[in-house]
Amino acid sequence: MKRPRELQPVIGYQFKQEGLLTQALTHSSYANEKHMKKGSDNERLEFLGDAVLEIVTSEFLYHKYPDMPEGQLTKLRASLVCEPTLALSAQAIDLGDYLVLGKGEDMTGGRMRKSILSDALEAVIGAIYLDGGFANAKEFISKYILTDIEHKQLFYDSKTILQEEVQGTDRGALRYELVREEGPDHNKHFVVAAYVGDEKLGTGEGPTKKAAEQQAAYEALLQLRGIDGGKACI
Repeated sequence: MKRPRELQPVIGYQFKQEGLLTQALTHSSYANEKHMKKGSDNERLEFLGDAVLEIVTSEFLYHKYPDMPEGQLTKLRASLVCEPTLALSAQAIDLGDYLVLGKGEDMTGGRMRKSILSDALEAVIGAIYLDGGFANAKEFISKYILTDIEHKQLFYDSKTILQEEVQGTDRGALRYELVREEGPDHNKHFVVAAYVGDEKLGTGEGPTKKAAEQQAAYEALLQLRGIDGGKACI
């Protein structure tokens, strides 16, 4: 685990109130374990950051796609701010290394859990907003979240897009097979492979079968389209 303050040079923002950053990275499991006062964890900052993220993303998409109708804008925004893609953005800056977690949460893989990472990322946005104002929060969002939009949208809709792409072809039917299931009930890990006919096109992992299937579908799409996986958002 790295100290929360060490995140500042990574994200290129120096807090005037470092306590806000520490709070943004403090999970409720740690606050409860240490019997900290109510409101010491990052849940309230996450609430604030979520609102800032939505307005910044909405404004960005409104200007970037002037001819896109409201329904499509809403779907595109959802692909950028949903839990899985926010977690991917968090992983890009190794946010999990800086989280302050309870021992139990830490031991069961909390630093890589998508829900914890996405919440912490929103909390960091909230902390930057309180510490440095809207412009600094917007800069952070633009730099770390509003990037690689094409791949993030592809990931968000991967299962649907893959199904559409293989329908009507002679490749065969699309199916998902469970390769491996590990871990206790409270910390499951699934590995799933996506097959089109007899050809395995992608493999995915996740805390649920659905999440693993989504990842497998995304990898399969990259394979079908001949896209280098190194360019992917995951």
